[in-house]
Amino acid sequence: MKNYTTLADIEDLESLIREARGLKSKNTESELGKGKTLGMLFFNPSLRTRLSTEKAAKLLGMDVMVMNADKDGWALEFEDGAVMNSDKAEHIKEAAAVLSQYCDIIAVRAFPGLKDREKDESEQVMNSFKKYASVPVVNLESATGHPLQALTDAITIQEINKKERPKVVLTWAPHPKALPQSVPNSFTEMMQNLDVEFMITNPRGYDLNANIRKNVRVEHDQEQAFRDADFVYVKNWSSYDEYGKVLDVERDWTVDQEKLQQTDNAKVMHCLPVRRNMVIADDVLDSESSIVIQQANNRTFAAQAVLKRILECLK
Repeated sequence: MKNYTTLADIEDLESLIREARGLKSKNTESELGKGKTLGMLFFNPSLRTRLSTEKAAKLLGMDVMVMNADKDGWALEFEDGAVMNSDKAEHIKEAAAVLSQYCDIIAVRAFPGLKDREKDESEQVMNSFKKYASVPVVNLESATGHPLQALTDAITIQEINKKERPKVVLTWAPHPKALPQSVPNSFTEMMQNLDVEFMITNPRGYDLNANIRKNVRVEHDQEQAFRDADFVYVKNWSSYDEYGKVLDVERDWTVDQEKLQQTDNAKVMHCLPVRRNMVIADDVLDSESSIVIQQANNRTFAAQAVLKRILECLK
């Protein structure tokens, strides 16, 4: 694995999941990263992604440097050929090249602006680092995807699943802010690579990008979608068609225990942070139905498996 910026960078998904689960049960690679440095740049806030990836790197013996690039660094210019007479003090060409002198792997987190769909879908920040860095790049969440989270989700489902082909439902839930489609996009792509019965439920106006959904069934009746589900993944996202907007939704899409009665004792997942009693009710999050903490724990081993594959390519 030379980079991990999209799920397409995974050559053998089942092998990677097995490796992550093996690392969780017993860490046997504490010397692999010795003498190597992971540099993590955050243009947006993070708790799980930052700490789990740092822990994963240290479990592999790596040194770690972390920078809040949006606060501590110079404002970066990403446009090629730009006349830099504004507030942008440094070009990505120099920034990525210099970081490549200090780090053996660069990991970047940068959210979308949710104003210009074409610009967000160009993945300017992530692709600029890939273009100008001379070392591998890892996506810690970008404008349109969160491949580390999706790998975590696959690990968690396989860890818990007891059925030959479980039913997995991705459900939209309300939120006061306009959020990216990054997590639901990557989760949708991941589920299409697993042997599961997968469907999405969301209000009209919130359908995800058709190029990502492909043939996945979309049900606009949440109660209908939940019937016989084994896993319910809860996540908010802003409108794709009316890009970045929060639309008026009359129905209550908050996931509570009453709604889970339609499922087959489904386990409830969320990438966190979660707004209680808006996205998911207390009676679900505080119950045995919730596996959000186990899911969060697996973030470390998803990152560790990815970093291990990249380090092996650096030998």
